[in-house]
Amino acid sequence: MSPPALPPLREVIAAHGLSATKALGQNFLLDEQLLGRIAAIPGRLAGQQVLEVGPGPGGLTRALLRAGAQVTAIEMDRRCLPALAELAEAFPGQLRVIEGDALKVDHGIEGPFHVLANLPYNVGTQLFVRWLGGEAWPPAWQSLTLMFQQEVAERIVARPDSSAYGRLAVLAQWRAAPRIAMKVHRSAFTPPPKVMSAIIHVEPGAAPPGVSARRLERLTEAAFGQRRKMLRASLKGLPGALEALDAAGIDPARRAETLTVDDFVTIARLMDTPR
Repeated sequence: MSPPALPPLREVIAAHGLSATKALGQNFLLDEQLLGRIAAIPGRLAGQQVLEVGPGPGGLTRALLRAGAQVTAIEMDRRCLPALAELAEAFPGQLRVIEGDALKVDHGIEGPFHVLANLPYNVGTQLFVRWLGGEAWPPAWQSLTLMFQQEVAERIVARPDSSAYGRLAVLAQWRAAPRIAMKVHRSAFTPPPKVMSAIIHVEPGAAPPGVSARRLERLTEAAFGQRRKMLRASLKGLPGALEALDAAGIDPARRAETLTVDDFVTIARLMDTPR
């Protein structure tokens, strides 16, 4: 059965009197061909569970529904709820909308799911770090396909000895495989943001044994919190860190951005190993 005919997104926005709100970090994507390409990044979604954060007027949502996904959308802007309700009527049984803050509400999805979102810029990094965290691995999500400012996306995939390399790169790469799947010009948005955007696609990989995710988070927070300092200075307040550096044979005069992801994993493991 072919998907239902839907009015253009501009008409939906006009009919409901919607406008992007700066306080919520909103920038609407209206190009349905582009939205379809984004929805295709994770692969076949027919019958798959998908979590979407910040759907707004439902541009990406309709692309996901057309792909046959079972979508749970979390939206905190009450103005957008009527437009999303219309989508739920057009695609019976495929869309569940939760009103609330994605940082606070439970999505309630049972079983594995994909995350796709044109994330509000003001909460995107915080949500991303949360999805990457936790001791349980592999996670409940099968993939993350997320829109970020291009600068943030480049930090996620950065390599050592580069200005973009930092805590976000280590947390994203130590047990997952992030890549930039697509760059999106600022002109594609309404209103256009001041910066370019990019879509990150992440799939979980194997977790190195003997490493606590929380330990690695604290280690990278300390190491990159004062990235211009040598490790002996940035890590001196973290119990066991300097001893782990010595055990790993890493010169404490180095700076955090010179260490590889594997180096950080080794330090974190040694910090958790009784000596």
